[in-house]
Amino acid sequence: MDDHGLRHGRDRGESSSSSIEIQNQWREIQDLLKERLITQDDFPWKLPIPSSSGNVVVEEEGTLLKYVGGVDVSYSKELDSAAAAASTAACGCGSLVVLDVTTPTLQVVYQDFFLLTNFDVPYIPSFLAFREAPILLQLLQKMKKTDNPFHPQLLLVDGNGLLHPRGFGLACHLGVLAKIPTIGIGKNLHHVDGLTQSGVRQLLQAKDNSGEDFITLTGSSGCVWGAAMRSTKGSCKPIYISVGHRISLNTAIKIVKMICKYRVLEPIRQADIRSRDHLQKNSCGNGGTLH
Repeated sequence: MDDHGLRHGRDRGESSSSSIEIQNQWREIQDLLKERLITQDDFPWKLPIPSSSGNVVVEEEGTLLKYVGGVDVSYSKELDSAAAAASTAACGCGSLVVLDVTTPTLQVVYQDFFLLTNFDVPYIPSFLAFREAPILLQLLQKMKKTDNPFHPQLLLVDGNGLLHPRGFGLACHLGVLAKIPTIGIGKNLHHVDGLTQSGVRQLLQAKDNSGEDFITLTGSSGCVWGAAMRSTKGSCKPIYISVGHRISLNTAIKIVKMICKYRVLEPIRQADIRSRDHLQKNSCGNGGTLH
């Protein structure tokens, strides 16, 4: 199934008279896409290693991970964020920002935006991908068609990956459809397999973990769902990292460590800041249509 299949599922959802029917249709699509999910390292590049001079070196020959993208969807201020996310009338702006992670300042080398006047897809918790993935896919496809030299080798997604009630969040969904390695970055924890926010907080507060920046999130079943990363040293307010597509959790953590400057990782932080700014400066009436 390609992104056209995703949109077909959305169209069928529109004609459905029941939210339960929509969810059943979307689950079927998720199950089909999940068959294509890769949760191990599957990429040609090597991780950059910073030197004392601030430059980077590569341990082995091969393509260096240089361009990391961040994606985000912001909603109009006419509604508060929760209401905007749930409304089909909300104006939104998807953003794709690419950073050069081999530079000490993580230089932004590319940005693009997509304004959407009306969301014709209902917001249903844990099905965020059906609302936001088509917008982000359009930005990626536009960039690919122009043979832009800054095309991202990896995407950080403002949303969860495997750390999701069905093990297939926005980062997985987008990665499979775009055929690109992705990492899910969540600010809130999905309560799955016995994992709870209070339980994670207790892990972070535990004496044995006091010096650890990352805590592995293992559910009651023994399944490893992701990791919690402290926002600052000693903090018990983490961000949640999970595998999206074509990357392992260990590698995802290494990359996050490499580019983390704030609680919100820099590629996502830039995507969020710039999408909000673009939305504020541009009329929703000038929004585009998903193809």
